Amino acid sequence: MPLNPIHIAQIAVPVRDLDRARAFYRDTLGLPHLFDAPPGLAFFQCGETRLMLSQPEGPESAGSSILYYAVSSARAAEAGLAGEGVTFDAAAHCIARIADKDVWLAVARDSEGNLIGLMSEEAAD
Repeated sequence: MPLNPIHIAQIAVPVRDLDRARAFYRDTLGLPHLFDAPPGLAFFQCGETRLMLSQPEGPESAGSSILYYAVSSARAAEAGLAGEGVTFDAAAHCIARIADKDVWLAVARDSEGNLIGLMSEEAAD
């Protein structure tokens, strides 16, 4: 029987420096911090999805997750985060048209080097 998920419940993101990552997700991205849990975990809420920052226990390294955040405008989100010092690997650009909507994407990196996508669906020009 298929799983048929309704939404992503939680995503684990490996981080090297938990304090730095916690500050980035809380202060720069503005996600509500839920709680910390030992050893080396911090939890945030993003809509219906819980984000778990975790320090790898073995030889793993940060940089393996990509999260795509739905935003009202990828261009506005890029401008706001750039003002906070976030650098972008790819500026906001239209990647597809679906019916009467354009899908916009900007790609940046968090404080740990993980890629993050900022996606919006906007009325087609």
